Amino acid sequence: MSEVILSVENGSFAYSGRARGGGAEKLILDNVNFELGSGEILAVLGPNGAGKTTMLRCVTDMLHWKSGRALLGGEDIRSMSPRKLWSRMAYVPQAKSAATSFTAFQTVLLGRSSRIGTFSSPKQADMDIAESVMERLGIAHLADKPCYAISGGELQMVLIARAMAAEPEILVLDEPESNLDFRNQLVVLDTMSELASEGVACVFNTHYPAHALQRADKSLLLNGDGTSIYGETTAVVTEDNIRKAFGVEAVIGEIETDANVMRNVVPVGIAREAGGFAGGGAADGGKAADGQAVASATIIMEGNDTAEAVNAILHEYNYLLIGRMGMPHRRRGLYIINVTLDGPRRDIEAMTHKLGLIRGISVKTTFARQ
Repeated sequence: MSEVILSVENGSFAYSGRARGGGAEKLILDNVNFELGSGEILAVLGPNGAGKTTMLRCVTDMLHWKSGRALLGGEDIRSMSPRKLWSRMAYVPQAKSAATSFTAFQTVLLGRSSRIGTFSSPKQADMDIAESVMERLGIAHLADKPCYAISGGELQMVLIARAMAAEPEILVLDEPESNLDFRNQLVVLDTMSELASEGVACVFNTHYPAHALQRADKSLLLNGDGTSIYGETTAVVTEDNIRKAFGVEAVIGEIETDANVMRNVVPVGIAREAGGFAGGGAADGGKAADGQAVASATIIMEGNDTAEAVNAILHEYNYLLIGRMGMPHRRRGLYIINVTLDGPRRDIEAMTHKLGLIRGISVKTTFARQ
């Protein structure tokens, strides 16, 4: 497991009656707990009003916990100076209409503020970093445009670039896919995955459970009543948990691409009070998610750069392995591993999920008929 870089211990938050225009205090978050290691991605999900943005603001010390605390590298963020906090963490808010006359490049360059002395000006190295980040996100063509003259989606990309320019240890994003088309959603998701592979920890709120399944190591599901569920993504983002949190019947299925098997979430109807839709478990052919299964997984790696990460996961799930065979394909620079597995289906799916998050590998798991 990666060294824990960010954690929340028993975090609770409530808006006072005065803040809500009078009336009783309303508890938004109740006893939230999670841990995030360097290079890990945490997805935060929940229905509208469940407290997703509130939680991120508590984590970044923009709001203060009613009880509990957030720790950055083991240090309570309440005791940290703003300069120290923002030299290690960067925050991307939801994009709103911009009245500023700053250009997109100037806005991105502001991300270097925590790296520049109080009475210093940006150096060429700072400007080079800002330019590099904009090119990485495909928005270099916006450099000279004032922010008030670009679209909401373009502004969202500029704000993400500003946060990345800070070169943080932790990147916190509030609904980063908002207002973005399919292509730019993928750019943002791919960028998060790339940053994680470079050791940056990422936390993001999302309205898309499928994005959590496809990108996040861990997930935190806020239920709307203050309670929450935290853990490995495959254990948190389930049909039953989605039904309870969102009041929606959903099917979690698999989409096979040339390189991987990706999990997707499809809402199929509003959940009924008693029992919902009949015939649950459609995603796995009616088999219990935690039942026993036999499976074969094929892993294709491009070179040996990812071998250590792959072997670490296979070692973690060694109790599932009943056979393993590796085959190098030197002419193509590939290495192929086939493993045979026997154990709880949920654990096999969790192992496949973790392998699928590693950049530069393809993995598919085939389950035997029961």
